[in-house]
Amino acid sequence: MSQHFKFKLNEKDEKDIKNILKEYEYDSNNLISILQKTQNIHGYLPRNFIFFLSNELNIPSAEIYSITTFYSQFKFNKFGKNHIICCDGTACHVKGSPKIINYLEGILKIKPGETTKDKLFSLDVVACLGCCAISPVCIVNGEIYGDLNIDKVKKILNKLQKVD
Repeated sequence: MSQHFKFKLNEKDEKDIKNILKEYEYDSNNLISILQKTQNIHGYLPRNFIFFLSNELNIPSAEIYSITTFYSQFKFNKFGKNHIICCDGTACHVKGSPKIINYLEGILKIKPGETTKDKLFSLDVVACLGCCAISPVCIVNGEIYGDLNIDKVKKILNKLQKVD
């Protein structure tokens, strides 16, 4: 027997999520699609969204958490102004992605999945971005950067810091 709690959302978020639920006819079999669209509201899944969905779909929040923690596409924290996604798939790994990732961790003082204290940078590492021909690869704010090395990464960071 699952306990349901009433979680209040602001009026706009509640309306947006209910519209998503209507689109999928409140069918929990569409949970992943519902979560994807829900995450698009803020770019991540705030905890109260998960509890709200649990109540609306009449499924335990633990079930939603098990799905959202299994798939790396779902995020629980807001990204920084600049979102860096580094590939560490086989081709990128062989061509130096661990050095790039270690450099970014050191310079930004965060680990993958974290955001800097000033909220300027978030860092993520994924298994493959599908850009093996131009490895190693990072996506920065939606833009693909390939054939990377530490010097190129330094230039990208300097450019981002000047814009901020």
